[in-house]
Amino acid sequence: MDTPQELWNSLMAYAQTGFHEINALQGLLIAIIAAIFLHRWAGVFAVAVGATIVHLVLDVMLPVLANNAAFRLPEIIDGNYWRYALTLYVGYVIVISVFYIIKRVVLRGSHQVA
Repeated sequence: MDTPQELWNSLMAYAQTGFHEINALQGLLIAIIAAIFLHRWAGVFAVAVGATIVHLVLDVMLPVLANNAAFRLPEIIDGNYWRYALTLYVGYVIVISVFYIIKRVVLRGSHQVA
C-alpha cells in the first residue's frame, strides 16, 4: 500500500511529465483551442479527455500525413502507452486550466474597459 507521500510524489511526477509533454507546439495549440471551447471550469476534465484523444490521434496521423509514413496503430496493449496517455491527460488538465483562467481574466478585463 502506498503512503500518502508516495501517492503525492507519483501525482507530481505525472503532472511534471504531462506538462513537459504538452509544452510543445502541438500540445499548446490543442490546449489553446480546448480552452477557447471551455465555457465553465467544471468541464475542464471532459475537455482534457478530448484534448488527450486528439493528441494521441495526431501522434499517429502526423507522420502519415506529413512524411507519407506507413500507418501504424499505437501499441494500446502496452502499459507504457496508457501511462503516456495519463501523463498527457494530467498535463492537459493543468495547461487548459491555466489558459482558461487567462481567458477569463482577459475577457473580464475587456468588459471593464468598455
